[in-house]
Amino acid sequence: MGQQIAHFVTTDCQFDVVGFVDDWQVKGSAVNGIPVLGCIDDLLSVYQNGVFDETLIGVGYKHFQFRKSLYEKYKGSVPFATFVHSSCYVDPTAEIGRGVVVYPRCIVDKNVFIKDNVIVDFGSGIGHDSVIGPHSFLAPMAHLAGLVHVGEMCMVGVGSTVIDHIQIADSTTVGGGTVVVKNINNPNGVYVGNPARFLKSRE
Repeated sequence: MGQQIAHFVTTDCQFDVVGFVDDWQVKGSAVNGIPVLGCIDDLLSVYQNGVFDETLIGVGYKHFQFRKSLYEKYKGSVPFATFVHSSCYVDPTAEIGRGVVVYPRCIVDKNVFIKDNVIVDFGSGIGHDSVIGPHSFLAPMAHLAGLVHVGEMCMVGVGSTVIDHIQIADSTTVGGGTVVVKNINNPNGVYVGNPARFLKSRE
């Protein structure tokens, strides 16, 4: 995901990517021509040395707690960027937090609030007056109608549909292609199907 984000922020001419910090790569090596500056614990010192101005978290939806812990650890000491691809429509009344990545061809409607450290993947649509909780992930082509409230660390799967006025509890996974027509009040659940039904607890 870090490589994918780096591709879009550079090809959309919004940022220059100066490097990765990565616990699984060797410092001084390169990933797609981009240098590895150190491990994650080196992030603050690299920033204090003036190597970069802002950062983004390139960790995917299988590691929600890790994404959250990284953001909380460095919030206030390392600035987080916000990236919205230029092909998106974002209404002027929408509010987008820090550390958010909005991929190409997304729609963010009137009075939407996307909280910190959220990823909105390709072609997703967020209807008016909806709220996306921090550290959540909207997969490609997820569609949310108006007045939807998605909790913290939620996954809304690829091609899923959420009708209007729906509440989705924290730490919920909505599976790919799922249609949500009733509130989901059980945290830590995985929901699938049309209409959505509880499948199992989220690990």
